[in-house]
Parts: sequence; C-alpha cells; structure tokens
Amino acid sequence: MVRLPVIVGFGGVNAAGRSSFHHGYCRMVADALPASALEHPYRSLQQLMQLDPAGKSAPELRQQIDAGTLVRRLESRYFDPDQLHWHRHFPLEGEQPISFTCRSTQLPKRLPPEWQITPLAGDQVQVTAHAPQALYLPAPYESQVKVAGQLPSGFDPGRGYASHHQPRGLQMTVFGASDALQTVGIDWEEIRQRVNPVEIGVYAGSAMGQLDEAGNGGLLSARSRGRQPTSKQCALGFAQMPADFINAYLLGSVGYTSSNMGACASFLYNLNQAVRDIQAGRIRVAVVGNSEAPITQEIVEGYAAMSALATDAELLALDGADTPDYRRASRPFGRNCGFVLAESAQFLVLFDDALALELGATIYGGINEVFIHADGYKRSISAPGVGNYITLARAVAAARDLLGETAIRHRSYVQAHGSSTPQNRVTESHILDNTARAFGIERWPVAAVKCYLGHSLGAAAGDQLAASLGVWAHGYLPGITTLDQVAEDVHAERLLLSRHHQEVGREGIDVTFLNAKGFGGNNASACLLAPHVVKRLLAKRHGAEAMGQYAARNAVVQQAAEAYQAAILRGEDRPIYRFGQGILGAEDVQLDGEQLTLNGHHAAIRFESSPLYPDLREP
Repeated sequence: MVRLPVIVGFGGVNAAGRSSFHHGYCRMVADALPASALEHPYRSLQQLMQLDPAGKSAPELRQQIDAGTLVRRLESRYFDPDQLHWHRHFPLEGEQPISFTCRSTQLPKRLPPEWQITPLAGDQVQVTAHAPQALYLPAPYESQVKVAGQLPSGFDPGRGYASHHQPRGLQMTVFGASDALQTVGIDWEEIRQRVNPVEIGVYAGSAMGQLDEAGNGGLLSARSRGRQPTSKQCALGFAQMPADFINAYLLGSVGYTSSNMGACASFLYNLNQAVRDIQAGRIRVAVVGNSEAPITQEIVEGYAAMSALATDAELLALDGADTPDYRRASRPFGRNCGFVLAESAQFLVLFDDALALELGATIYGGINEVFIHADGYKRSISAPGVGNYITLARAVAAARDLLGETAIRHRSYVQAHGSSTPQNRVTESHILDNTARAFGIERWPVAAVKCYLGHSLGAAAGDQLAASLGVWAHGYLPGITTLDQVAEDVHAERLLLSRHHQEVGREGIDVTFLNAKGFGGNNASACLLAPHVVKRLLAKRHGAEAMGQYAARNAVVQQAAEAYQAAILRGEDRPIYRFGQGILGAEDVQLDGEQLTLNGHHAAIRFESSPLYPDLREP
C-alpha cells in the first residue's frame, strides 16, 4: 500500500502577506470576498507591517495596507533604484608627477614601485606618483528596473528572534517554517515522539543561495570595498542553509535532510523528493519549502542584463504612458515585457495519511504526484524546451488515473508558471492548450499569481500552492487582474484566461495542477488534490469508523491552530528558534550492532535486519 502525502500545515510570507490561514490569498482576491472574510487577513497584515491604527479610519488603514503589499515600486530599504552604487574606472595621466597627502595608516602594505613617500607632520605623508594612476570613483546611476514583489512594507522577518548577522533569506526561513509548523496545531515534541527519528525529513533550500551582504554577496565583494570577509558569510551563503537552519534551530531533527535545486522549479523539486520518500514509507513527516531573497542591486542588474525583467522604459512603451504602472508590471499571458523579481518563503508540513488520521491533523490537501523532466539538447540554456510537455501531461494523466475523466475535464484548473515574459506567454500557453486538447478539456481555467506577487524564483511554486489552498477555503480562482487583453500570440483555444476572479465554490475543484519552469531546462508539474477529495479517498482506504475517530481528534487540533491565529492577530506570535537548546553529544549515543539510541528520542534507530539485495547476499 503506497502512502498518500497529505498537507497538514503551511505557512510563509510573500508580497501578499502571510500564507498561513490563507491570509495572503485573501489579500489577492480581496475585491471578491465579503468584508467578514477580510477581517483576519487585514489585521494580520497590520501586525506584520507594524502599523498603529490610532487616529486612522478603517478605510485609511486598509488603503495604507494595500499600498504596501503586492507588486509595487521598489522601496529604498533594499536599495535606491535612482542611485545605484557603482565605481567608474578613472585613469589619471599627465606629464607631471601626481601628488596627494594621506595618513600613513592608509598606505597599502605593498607600495607601488612608482610611489615616492615623504613624511609630513603628525601621521601625514605625501605620496608622489611618477607614472599614470588608476582610480575608482563613485558614479551612481539610475536603474532601468524600479519594481519588485517585496514583502509587506515595514515587515522585518528577523524581528521576532535573535537574527543578528543572518542573511535575509534565512530570517525568512525561520519565519516561514515556524509559521507552517505552528499551523499544524500539534506540538512538535508530540509529533516527534510518534515517529522514529529517521522518519522525519527536511527538504528545503534557496535556488540562488544567500546573496545579500550577510551571505555570499558580502563575501565576494568585501575585498573590493576595502573590507574583510566575516566568519559567517561563507557558511551562511550555502544554498541548502534553509534546510540546515530548520534542522538545527527549529526541529532538532537527526532525520533525513535534502536540498534539491531546479532554478525556478526548485520548490517542486523539493516537494517531489518528499513525496517519493513518503510514498515509499521511508519518511512519515516532511517539512518542505524554499526561501528566496533576491532583491539586491546585483541580482536585479544581472537579470536586467539578460533582458528578463520589466523595465520602466518598456512599461511606458507598452501603455503609451508617461508614468509606469508598477501595479501592472507583471502581466502573464498579456502584452508584457519581462518578469518582476520577488522574494518569498513558503513551507509545507506533510504527513503520510495514516499518521494524519492517528494524530487528528487538519488535512488541507494532498499530493498525488510530482513529475520532473529536462529539455534534452538546447541551443540556449535559458530557452524553454520539450520537458514541460512531459511533466504536465504526466500530471494530468496521474490525476485521471486516480479521479477519473470528469475530475480533470470539469473540476480542475492550472496554476501556471506565468512568468510574464513574451517568450513564456507563447511557449507555456502552447503546452497548456495542447495538453487540454489531448485530454478532452474544453475550457481549462488558468491562474497566474505572479501578477500579484512577482516571480520569487525557487519559491515561486510555493506561492502557487499556497494560493491553491486558499481556493478550497474561500471558493474563488484568482483572476489575472493585470491582464487587459490576451496577447495575440498566446495559444488559448482551450484555455480560460480571465482578469476576473471566478467563483467555483469550496468543493468545485477536485484537483489543481502546479506548473513550474526554470532556466537550464528544469521543468516540474505537480498534481494537488483538494481536501474534500483526500478525505473521500482516506475513507475508502481506512473506513468510516477511522474517519469518525479522526474527526473527533481533529476538533482539538483545530482549536490549537486557531489559538495560534489569535496570537498572530494580537501581534503576539513568535517564530520558533531554539538556538543552543537540546544539543546532543557522544555521551547521548548508545550504540550496538542492532540499533542506535539517542537520549530524548523514544524510538531506537534499528539497523536493517533483511538485506536489500537478498540474491546478492554472501554468507
């Protein structure tokens, strides 16, 4: 019996706010929801953004929250796009020697051979250079790109714990993974005592690593700026560090750990590994996610140099306007000019189906399958290829095999990669349209949440998944609201591309297909099952009596999760961060030829008693 991975907790943060309790989803579809459904999401954003409601009317406060969320003009807390730092090479040449004064302590340890040093009063010296000299002078300039999908204004992901000198991506990891764990509504120690230590897995990372000042960015630029690398920059810059932080400071896990990278499909690469391990019975509890903090001057300039980002000039040209419409900078499947870089941290907690019922965990959805394929031979490493045809078709076929034709033809939709580039709108729409035709789907609804959030690189599919869970909670497919009209070169004969939110009901969708494409030929598609479908399947497997017992246990779990949401709304929530706690050493290990036991873990790690290859076993 293959175990079914079910989602029992989720959380994180992106430009729409918290993912937990569907707060971010509600911000995206706010104009379709009743006021009662928006009370908690907007109070959550108020707390995240550290806004004081005193002296503000409710409409004024909401206006301020709206202005500080979703895709918008780049804020100066990252860097000033009007004054980018740059040093221009400036040669000094002349017939006469060049002379200047400075402190003796400012002289380089190795003096250039053409320099003559003359001591002056105090610690001053005169330098006379008898050859041309090269200077690097500050020459700030204006960025072509001034828009990004930033976390809510005023939000500091490291504010709730001792986060000093940690890269932003790791601060977001601690916040996002803590958020996901606390939505489970079951204390982590109770979960840990119900499974073997080797049955816990963490699958997390960052597609680009930590590239800000506290990580690899500071490491690589230190000497050129007259500084020294720090002891933390190299270590904290590793791409797998989000998984390491979760193990070391949140879970205290000695179980499986992994970080899979597939460029902009990295979240689904990690999800795939967790799903495979749960299906095979190797893992019973998995924490899955990605954290990306790429809004730095260097990364923005790098993608701009590839002509991948939406620039001010191109946005003005598209609209025939004098002022860029930053809110509509990301336009999946419309007349567009490039993607909008964004930051996000998204995490899931998965149980196998039996453990979820045993502990009464809330079931938010299930993962049927994840498929990953490369493109084969390529002319350009960044160009799309055939691999995504394979991944999406296999995902739809897997859903058909499990749920039947009606589910995929009339009760499914696609969360498209929808990067908002001219190339993506053509190639991905062709994949979606042809897949719909192949499986007999007449009008396949397509969502593309990058129109709200921007493109968060490795975490992008996590943004898609979090939004998909919101559909089952509130019943609306998010429209592509920045879409004025579908571009002429988009293949949409069998697709439903709409700027309007579509009401489908909480149980109107049985399966969602998440699609992700990444540089280098990294393609992934996942088949996400609705919670009402998962419960129906589990009743078939475990029986009505087991489901009744589960419902009773789940009522208690939901109360605990709601207590966490209440703390969020009061601004009293805190991330999990157990620095220096519960550290195990050699004295905590008991080892013999049959098993290994760790202090604090109820179950021993038993060594395999039967060989994996019985036919090869030697006496």
